[in-house]
Amino acid sequence: MLIDVPAIRRSPGAPDITRVCYIISGSGKALIDHLAKIPLGSPAGSQKVDLVRFDIANRLFLRLYQASNLMHKTGTKAVSDFGATTQQWAVLGALSRPGVRDHGMTVKELIAFLMVSRQNLTAVLDRLEGAGLVERIRVAGDGRLRHVRLTAQGESVWSEMLVSIRRYYNDALAGFSTEECLLLFRLLDRLRDGLGRIVVPEGE
Repeated sequence: MLIDVPAIRRSPGAPDITRVCYIISGSGKALIDHLAKIPLGSPAGSQKVDLVRFDIANRLFLRLYQASNLMHKTGTKAVSDFGATTQQWAVLGALSRPGVRDHGMTVKELIAFLMVSRQNLTAVLDRLEGAGLVERIRVAGDGRLRHVRLTAQGESVWSEMLVSIRRYYNDALAGFSTEECLLLFRLLDRLRDGLGRIVVPEGE
């Protein structure tokens, strides 16, 4: 149900919100009905926009949680013919990029790029290495440093996986225009940056 809340208007010191719309149901409508009755000039008025923003944020993060779970479930199914998981898909995809395909990436670089823990990444790399899809190679001039890169078999498997991945993307984004996909990408990019500013580095 689309609920328009015209009672929330711009006032001195308030955000530039001329109307707030919700796709809501159940108790969400009760909250909006309650907020719409509170004058902005009243003692409770200063909290009005904050309450609306919290409600939107609450629903947004729930949608992100739901979408994340569905991406893991449906994404794993999309590459199940290759015995892969979404975590393995992400690592293979990171290593297949033109800029790193030949020389690979260090574990530290992979952790930063994928934003995962060292423990989780190590387990994924061990499985991929065991399957012959990636290899750890020593860097010339520094025997302690190793790069992870795709093997010839890994490149072959990744090329085959891309057929299923493209189909999965097309199905998942069928309801979006190219412009909407780009807008969503930019918004999620900003959210990722915002979350990155509050993340606690490993070891702290």
